[in-house]
Amino acid sequence: MAKTIKRISIWSGPRNISTALMYSFAQRTDTKVFDEPLYAYYLRNSKAVEYHPGADDILSTMENDGEKVVDMMINSSESDVLFFKNMTHHLLDLDRSFMKGLTNVILTRNPSEMLPSFAKVIKNPTLYDVGYKLHIDLIEEFKKQNIDFVVLDSKNVLLNPEGVLRQLCEHIDIPFDKNMLKWEPSKRPEDGIWSTYWYDNVHKSSGFSKYKPKTDPFPKHLKPLLKECLPYYNELKKLALS
Repeated sequence: MAKTIKRISIWSGPRNISTALMYSFAQRTDTKVFDEPLYAYYLRNSKAVEYHPGADDILSTMENDGEKVVDMMINSSESDVLFFKNMTHHLLDLDRSFMKGLTNVILTRNPSEMLPSFAKVIKNPTLYDVGYKLHIDLIEEFKKQNIDFVVLDSKNVLLNPEGVLRQLCEHIDIPFDKNMLKWEPSKRPEDGIWSTYWYDNVHKSSGFSKYKPKTDPFPKHLKPLLKECLPYYNELKKLALS
């Protein structure tokens, strides 16, 4: 009998502790992790190629064909558990039916905390750069197609890492592993080539950081985008594990 492989895909917005979750799952001996395999496909087929740092290197070192990436995700068999860290906006117009073979985890974060962090690298983000509406659209599609999903809020994970991860593992139907709560402060071989621009904090971390509310004034130029994002985030927050 062929073994059953658990295929988990995080569908995240940017600056949402998705890399910390990838590092967490990488501590499991039964798991192989993949860092944003659809990134080059997204850059090849969107205007983001004009303003994402390291775009040329990403395009030259990763698979650009989204359908080939999807085929890899649903057919890889290197480990009993496969963890794909993905960004929701990387999907673009790909056929979503492949998600029926995945445990889909939507990862969100309060935009009042996420947007200032993201804008330090991408100066003038749009609603489609940050994922909130796309997350709600994805949930509607999941419901129509009876596709399994669960929602995580970054704040809840940071406030109670073990509790939320235990619930997540139960949903996936894998045993919780306490090793998921800590790691050595360093880079990982699975890190995408873009880690230079985005992963400084997680490379210095040894586990999930303690949640700290933002105290800096919210940037004025991001307030219109915040107003757009909040209704979508508020819907996601209602569904999140806590």
